[in-house]
Formats: sequence, C-alpha cells, structure tokens
Amino acid sequence: QVQLVESGGGLVQAGGSLRLSCAASGSIFSIYGMAWYRTAPGKQREFVAHISSDFSTNYANSVKGRFTISRDNAKNTVYLQMNSLKAEDTAVYYCNTRGEYWGQGTQVTVSS
Repeated sequence: QVQLVESGGGLVQAGGSLRLSCAASGSIFSIYGMAWYRTAPGKQREFVAHISSDFSTNYANSVKGRFTISRDNAKNTVYLQMNSLKAEDTAVYYCNTRGEYWGQGTQVTVSS
C-alpha cells in the first residue's frame, strides 16, 4: 500500500512561484518513477511532469522551461518547483506513482 500526501498549494499572482511537495510512504520510494498531474476547472486530468528512478525527467510542453520536478529519496519526497506561473496553471495538482496510486491533490490558484 502506497500513500501520497501533497502540500504546498495556494494562491499566487501571475508571474509568481510555488513549490509543491509529495511525501510517499508504504513503499520502496527510490525504485519507482513519480509524476505530477493536474486537473483544471472543467477539464480532464493532464500530465505535467515525470521523474524516473534514475532522475531523468520529462515535461508537458505547456510547462517546459517553467516547472522543475525533483526528488529526494532520503525523504521519500518528490517536488514540483513552479515558476513564472500563469492563470492557466490554476488547477488541482496530484502526485502519482506506478500509474495507480494518487494523492488527494493540492489546489493551485494563479490570479491574473
């Protein structure tokens, strides 16, 4: 059983920054890839970023160059540093691992 708990969301002005965290428990964290997804109002959940066990990363085109995913295996935590935020980044952000385990989500609201 894997538990994922996101934190770090909030309200920020356009152009600002936030850092999301996702703490994992109940599994061998370091051997699995971790991902962030988001669900914007009225839209389907979409992929944001992924980091593999060897620390390679990939991003959705919409966030490339603005968001950075990282992980700290000693803390069983994955991060999403979000810079140059835009109103269209407003969404609930979810942490995911192994394609089946999800956190409860954290709300990010960007005011324009």
